[in-house]
Amino acid sequence: MTNKKASKGFLTIVYIICGILTILSIMPFLIMVINATRSTTEIQQHAISLIPSSHLLNNFQILTGKSFNPLRGFLNSMIISTGSTACAVYFSTLTAYAVVVYTWKLRQPFFTFIMAIMMIPAQVMSIGFYQFMYQIHMTNNFLALILPSIAAPTMVFFMRQFMLSALPLDIVASARIDGSREFYTFNHIVLPIMKPAIATQAIFSFVSSWNNLFLPLILLTRQEKYTMPIMVSLLKGDIYKTEYGSIYMGLTLTVLPLFIVYFLLSKYIIAGVALGGVKG
Repeated sequence: MTNKKASKGFLTIVYIICGILTILSIMPFLIMVINATRSTTEIQQHAISLIPSSHLLNNFQILTGKSFNPLRGFLNSMIISTGSTACAVYFSTLTAYAVVVYTWKLRQPFFTFIMAIMMIPAQVMSIGFYQFMYQIHMTNNFLALILPSIAAPTMVFFMRQFMLSALPLDIVASARIDGSREFYTFNHIVLPIMKPAIATQAIFSFVSSWNNLFLPLILLTRQEKYTMPIMVSLLKGDIYKTEYGSIYMGLTLTVLPLFIVYFLLSKYIIAGVALGGVKG
């Protein structure tokens, strides 16, 4: 009885701590959404409030009344994020497949090279990357932000580690014996098994691409090419008056697709953690 009471007491403490951490995690997003309904004066007087106001439509009108179009920025961000996520996930999984399944002389040095690239900060290569894009006339082009996602060393490492434990090589060998071509085997047999890993990395890749401000800011100079993070950053630079309500409105619109992507793909992550093995 004493052990049962101690166990229940411990679980109660764990639940309380988890509840507090959940509230702390949700609170910034809740405050952001509520501030999107408040005026600049209300936000300046009381920065934190849990009571929505009635200035939502006015903030949206201020946001859309600027010199740029938030709907166009939303569409631009969606094109870039979706394209870069698809490229990163597919080609990283394909690279990991080549490293795990095939036996070739330079396989280990190749993987070591990928690991070494992971240690190089992206900012170090940004100047050279911009100069290269400028010389080949790829500035103000979404492809300059999408195609480099094909080389994602961190994602290759993650996919390789997942594939080592979740992909039975006997399945690939059986498919070859049955006459399956390599790309057919990869697309129809390997990719379904990799769904949990793909969903996890797709979320991280989409969020990273959607929130990316540095590279789009230096590569996209035309207003019709601006992404949502660029537009929100420009809202803060108004020399006459900073409209905090419209800034929070822009932030809310920026974060909304990230929640949608997570809720669409979270079931695959949970299934992958619970399964701990091959998922057909």
